[in-house]
Amino acid sequence: MFPTRSARMKSTSLPFSAQPPSDTAPDRPAQADAASTDWRAVAAVFGAGLIAALQVGKTAIALPALRADLGLDLRAGGWLMAVFGLLGLFASVPAGALVARLGDRRLQVAGLAAMALGSALGSQADSLTALMATRVLEGAGFLLFAVAGASVLQRLSQARDRAVVFAIWSCYMPAGMALALATGAALDGWRGYWELNALLCAAAALALHWAVRAPSAQAARAAAARPWRAIAADAWAVAGARGPLLLALAFALYALQFYALLSFLPTLLMQRMQVDAAGAGLLSGAAIGANVLGNLAAGALLRRGARRWRLIALASATMGLSAAAVFALPLPATVAYSLCVLFALAGGLLPASTIGGAAELERDPGRIAIAVGLLMQGSYLGQVIGPSLFGSVVQAAGWPAAAWPVGLAALGAVAAAVALRRSFAAEGGRG
Repeated sequence: MFPTRSARMKSTSLPFSAQPPSDTAPDRPAQADAASTDWRAVAAVFGAGLIAALQVGKTAIALPALRADLGLDLRAGGWLMAVFGLLGLFASVPAGALVARLGDRRLQVAGLAAMALGSALGSQADSLTALMATRVLEGAGFLLFAVAGASVLQRLSQARDRAVVFAIWSCYMPAGMALALATGAALDGWRGYWELNALLCAAAALALHWAVRAPSAQAARAAAARPWRAIAADAWAVAGARGPLLLALAFALYALQFYALLSFLPTLLMQRMQVDAAGAGLLSGAAIGANVLGNLAAGALLRRGARRWRLIALASATMGLSAAAVFALPLPATVAYSLCVLFALAGGLLPASTIGGAAELERDPGRIAIAVGLLMQGSYLGQVIGPSLFGSVVQAAGWPAAAWPVGLAALGAVAAAVALRRSFAAEGGRG
């Protein structure tokens, strides 16, 4: 049985000078809302997110050049692309705890600096081992950056703007992926691309340090003085709580569908529409770009009072039906592609709803980072399982059989969304 919020607060009631006074309502945020939303900081964080997302996708874009230069086989290339996912799968929640102790802006800047250093060193790598080591450094930096993002944005925004702020933030990954796919055909040598990304990460770190204000001195001192065992207790409590676990499950099933279909989309386009690799990349980038529109639509709908659990259920059901039709039915090429665009567009409703939902269920700034870490752990689980599962199914039984796992994943996500209704109601939120 999952603990309630009040039970979790009692079980982790350790000394912390930043706690609200005893006459404060238990569900009030531990840190007051910003006087006004700092939109310049929101833009800086989103811009840095776009650059961070390029670090996730650049290996896939550069894989042919990497294979030619370093003599890699496809298995080695797969491991290079899997590093970020494997790190996130095992280290997302600990990264959230680290953010809670050391500060959100500090670790976002440190994460960008680590990505810059890793990309610069990677540009000089002359073996798979050396390149893999730099990808581990980049992956650790990305994890710190991404986990700290929701905490930074929660701190710098007013409650009335947070639906839009988190919708904008949730766009950084699909927007960065779409940018990478759309520009991949222009790649001229992977080493120069790595050097360019190092410069971009360094510039983003400076811009974020300049544009985003640090937590107050009082909050920073309180976080630094907090015992590690208290933070570990918070991490354990968040990881075992009903609401965050259901959000992570919904995000995992979303990622399983999203990365499975879009990993195979270029192949589907080349087979059904007889386009070349460059055309498939542009069309795939356009489909992923639709996910950005879905994220922004979620922010507008949430601001108008839409329920998070309903948006998650709608997104999951639409994704499942669209993907199942693409895989199982002998549709004309244009119809199949249109359903892929609908799949990505509807899917965009889910990230904004879940990331903002984590901030609604866990309103203490320290716990938000941990809850987002749990969300990312679910996302990485879906990323790791999805393409391999679908690839195995298609290899064994053909494209139509892939409709079964995507349909089951969609049903599971809808069930998680319905169960979330009670969790949001218990917190008095609008979920």
